[in-house]
Amino acid sequence: MSSSTGSTRAERARMPLARSVLRQVAEEHGVCVRPVAVRRTDIVTGHTEIIDIPCGATRASLCPSCAERKRRLRAAQCREGWHLTEEPVLEPDPATDAQQYLTELRADMTKAQALATGPEADELTSLLAEIDTELADSGVRGSLAPAQAARRVRSTRRRQDTPDLPRRPVENRTLGKAYTTPDGKTFRPSLFLTLTLPSYGRVRGDGTPVDPTTYNYRRAARDALHFPKLIDRFIQNLRRFVGYDVQYFAVVEPQRRLAPHLHLALRGTISRAELRQVVTATYHQVWWPTTDRPIHTPETAPTWSPELGVFTDPGTGEPLPTWDEALDRLDTDPNAEPLHVLRFGPQLDAQGVLVGSPQAARCVRYLTKYLTKSVSECHTPASESETDHVDRLAAELRYEPCSPTCANWLLYGLQPKNAHPGLCPGACRSRTHKREHLGCAGRRVLVSRKWSGKTLTDHRAERRAWVLEVLGDTAGRPEPNRYIWEHVRPGDPDMSPLATRLLRAVAERVRWRQALDEALARAEGPNSAATAITPERKAA
Repeated sequence: MSSSTGSTRAERARMPLARSVLRQVAEEHGVCVRPVAVRRTDIVTGHTEIIDIPCGATRASLCPSCAERKRRLRAAQCREGWHLTEEPVLEPDPATDAQQYLTELRADMTKAQALATGPEADELTSLLAEIDTELADSGVRGSLAPAQAARRVRSTRRRQDTPDLPRRPVENRTLGKAYTTPDGKTFRPSLFLTLTLPSYGRVRGDGTPVDPTTYNYRRAARDALHFPKLIDRFIQNLRRFVGYDVQYFAVVEPQRRLAPHLHLALRGTISRAELRQVVTATYHQVWWPTTDRPIHTPETAPTWSPELGVFTDPGTGEPLPTWDEALDRLDTDPNAEPLHVLRFGPQLDAQGVLVGSPQAARCVRYLTKYLTKSVSECHTPASESETDHVDRLAAELRYEPCSPTCANWLLYGLQPKNAHPGLCPGACRSRTHKREHLGCAGRRVLVSRKWSGKTLTDHRAERRAWVLEVLGDTAGRPEPNRYIWEHVRPGDPDMSPLATRLLRAVAERVRWRQALDEALARAEGPNSAATAITPERKAA
């Protein structure tokens, strides 16, 4: 009897949980597994209903369906902008009557503020801030408010250990050179470029150092923190060197050794010799106070003085130098050196790519393959040495200052910029210090403004319009101002359990897919309006 009971329990323990099966089915059908419940009220009819909207996660560990949807959208953006044959048109919309009225009102308020004094001037300043907020909410880019403080500018004289880079006037075009074959065909080749950082020490095949004691973890951490600035310098130098507004779709990924490297899809073709010349001449200098030797420890870090409103030295009680004072000392020191200088490594890989070729499709997949993972998830440690390598880099990043406002400056006897109580060294809130980011906390995808001539919202709307066209739905999207939206709090009696909501979403997704497949089957050949957009759209 006991043996039979034990066998039954073992068999039951191996049975999959119903909720796990539901989650798996939802993921297979592309349904968000973490839907956000919102209450939608129609202000015309008064009808109220609770609907689910996708969570919009970009990491597969949170929601595979939403992450895959975002990845496919990025792939479509990369594909459409890579081999354009006509210049993208980016003309701003004309100002609305409301925007013109707010601008005129701001002009009157600005004139009145210049003549006002005392409390009246303060009141007008508050009104100007409200007008600026309304302008931004109305869809106006930029700001009319004057800058609060002048940006600190250092000398732009090039380093003596770096070759000069010729500069050409940049033409107002984004397309590369077109070539014509003997049979009269015209094509515009493009580039797939990979740039890496220099070596910090010999590594094995799994990316771990041969000798961890001599591996330069400090330089690796600083390179990761300031890598986005080096990318900006490279694009600036490339445009000035080739003489036209080079457009790019770039992705930042970690190598096996955990150092970030860059993949770029470049519109147009540039010779490898010219690319190498630009890479060699590109660098970025970090003009910060020295951080080679900490003055304090996390346990004896400076403390906040409520009376003085500053951080004070734990030994002398004197206020710490401010960030601006530290930079002033750097500016007046003729022998000052930058804290860190970033450069690319000697490795450079450039491949020519033709539109519509199998290589172009492979490159698009390669550019987007890691977008659903965090930096630490791209290469999961599989051994103790790999885990130790991650730990060492994370430990180096923990106390390395990441920005002028970083709390870690207290360890070096400086007040961070905009210092305030509560700052604690080693507990900076920036994601750069977190283990899952390993210094790469910025954007993983970098897209130039004129890449495809569209925003992600435009690409998303275009794909939705295609689906509606295939299904024959001419109603389109309802007026957005017709509804009032509000989040549904947990425990709301009108909200169904999550399992019920997922079951409904799966059923709706299946019905929608069947309707789309039937509509495509009824299409009249490949040249019909319903199939005019490439099959990649259908996969979305």
